[in-house]
Amino acid sequence: MTELKLSESRDLTRIERVGAHSHIRGLGLDSSLEPRAVSEGMVGQIPARKAAGVILQMIKDGKIAGRAVLIAGQPGTGKTAIAMGMAKSLGLETPFAMIAGSELFSLEMSKTEALTQAFRKAIGVRIKEETEVIEGEVVEVQIDRPAMAGAAAKTGKLTLKTTEMETVYDLGSKMIEALGKEKVSSGDVIAIDKASGKITKLGRSFSRSRDFDAMGPQVKFVQCPDGELQKRKEVVHCVTLHEIDVINSRTQGFLALFTGDTGEIRAEVREQIDTKVAEWREEGKAEIVPGVLFIDEVHMLDIECFSFLNRALENEMAPILVVATNRGITTIRGTNYKSPHGIPIDLLDRLLIISTQPYTEDEIRKILDIRCQEEDVEMNEGAKHLLTKIGAETSLRYAIHLITSAALACQKRKGKVVELDDINRVYNLFLDVKRSTQYLMEYQSQYMFSETGEADEDEANVMVS
Repeated sequence: MTELKLSESRDLTRIERVGAHSHIRGLGLDSSLEPRAVSEGMVGQIPARKAAGVILQMIKDGKIAGRAVLIAGQPGTGKTAIAMGMAKSLGLETPFAMIAGSELFSLEMSKTEALTQAFRKAIGVRIKEETEVIEGEVVEVQIDRPAMAGAAAKTGKLTLKTTEMETVYDLGSKMIEALGKEKVSSGDVIAIDKASGKITKLGRSFSRSRDFDAMGPQVKFVQCPDGELQKRKEVVHCVTLHEIDVINSRTQGFLALFTGDTGEIRAEVREQIDTKVAEWREEGKAEIVPGVLFIDEVHMLDIECFSFLNRALENEMAPILVVATNRGITTIRGTNYKSPHGIPIDLLDRLLIISTQPYTEDEIRKILDIRCQEEDVEMNEGAKHLLTKIGAETSLRYAIHLITSAALACQKRKGKVVELDDINRVYNLFLDVKRSTQYLMEYQSQYMFSETGEADEDEANVMVS
């Protein structure tokens, strides 16, 4: 009998890919909004995380809307990680739209239309509606099948009960099919939506818990419902304004949500939707949930986009805008003027600025520990120490890239733990920016269209004169 190799079995629950920020679970704050040193995948950046936590609390309380926050710092200091932590902490209820600055430049739609769509993706509408539901425990399912196939449709009877009453319902072919799909049997507690006919299996009744000797772990036991079989329930749907726009913009709008081919949406459609949503708010049927729009690499926007943002932030239904940049004093795109972070002064004046600081060696070590755990790589202390030194001297991103490369080198020599030799091997195979630049400077004359030599000569001549 062959021996089962446990090492070859894979965990099927983890189907997501390991990404650059897949280890981020939140901002790592305690109940009093104080950042923990290492928590939820976040390391260091204490002042920046504390500031982000205060903004997060204001968003949750619904205190701010139409405000803007700038996360500024050097490359590789965790700006996107803070934004991802905010998204995870907000939960699924609050919309969080994420775009890069260069995504707005497209031939299919104008820049302002792309920005408008991004803004409306970040504004949620919580719609409340009352539906009639039949909820009870199944006593008996009786299905009469015709003697000859295709002679007549199936018919049947469904007996449902609560603690106070019991009723028999006649079943049509569609309901019989739905019951078959859900595998409903006597003893199950089910809910039937009267409008759509959708059947939801809530669990199995406690009174039938002794029917079988063994039950699967997924079997959930619930109490038999009390009161009447027919009940009115309030159902809450959470959608974004953009989704409502797309569905109403064309006949097959619902399909456009899946294909992503939304195209330009007319202003009249949006006005009608805004009017309708305002009516629902007055009637108490809906409420607006201002979410977060995160624009990474915001310096890639031009002066027209910045002017649009200035106006859009004054709108009463504006989300919280979070932008990030790694530029210093640079030219504003579309002009010849320079400005801090490449953002016009009038927009900078509206922004709350959070700055991120470079990581210390200790923090780099902790981040590498978290990434090793995320990527399922075992590494000894010596290798981690060397990788921390490489991260401090070159960049954190380069050190993180070497983790998987070193793991593959270790796998090739049939090892299980990454050692110093594996790190040395991949360090020599893959160059960092400094070594690559040094190599280019040495062999620049052998590259095509090399102009660095001429520029150096010109600079030297200027310095001599």
